[in-house]
Amino acid sequence: MTAPTTPGPAPHPDARPVTLDLGGRTALVTGAAGGIGRACALRLAAAGAKVRAVDRDAEGLDALAAHSAGLAGVVEPELLDLTDLDAAEAAAAGADILVNNAGLQLVRPIEEFPPDVFHTVLTVMLEAPFRLIRGALPHMYAQSWGRIVNISSVHGLRASAFKSAYVAAKHGLEGLSKTAALEGAPHGVTSVCVNPGYVRTPLVEKQIADQAAAHAVAEDRVLTDVLLKDSAIKRLIEPEEVAEAVLYLCTPQASFITGTSLTLDGGWTAH
Repeated sequence: MTAPTTPGPAPHPDARPVTLDLGGRTALVTGAAGGIGRACALRLAAAGAKVRAVDRDAEGLDALAAHSAGLAGVVEPELLDLTDLDAAEAAAAGADILVNNAGLQLVRPIEEFPPDVFHTVLTVMLEAPFRLIRGALPHMYAQSWGRIVNISSVHGLRASAFKSAYVAAKHGLEGLSKTAALEGAPHGVTSVCVNPGYVRTPLVEKQIADQAAAHAVAEDRVLTDVLLKDSAIKRLIEPEEVAEAVLYLCTPQASFITGTSLTLDGGWTAH
């Protein structure tokens, strides 16, 4: 005789196979003309989203739009310099999904770091995300649903020498993301950082030359001896791998992931 069973609680409606259909959703992706931003814009559009692709690189945006032809969703290029903070905030109005990705890097010792570049890095990588979130939240709150994905870095969790502005901006972005998560939770809005290690992007390729000068080593040794020195997996992560993680965080099944950091670093921070 089979013992009677006590029914458990009904499964949460989000406890279903992952839904990758973003039809009807509007996403805004910054730094969308290349690298991680380009991969995210294409992946979200492939899942059916209407993607506002924001960048200051007009040629890169045109190439992105051409490449997106035939996807389930649509990519709408939007030329914008994120140092125009008022324009950045206005651009985020009506977005269901916000991917804060735009960034820049300069590798210099602190005593040689140009103050104007430090200011620009903090403006683009911390103040602009604040203004974009501020612009997006009213719509997200009104519909009780929203996804904020902040492309941080292992440098949002750990520091490296010669990257004072970048590390400061990413650490600040981590705190901003957590605050948005706490405030957004009652409104159905999540906020998460994605923290890749070194990604195969033009930004990293430029760093190889900068790091070679900073560490006085040949460029062909920078990747193995500097960038990937502390990584268990000895390769660069591809932008498309980061984009898949971003897409998952935008699904209904990711509704309980908020206020945290998703690390994609090949074991870099396991030390």
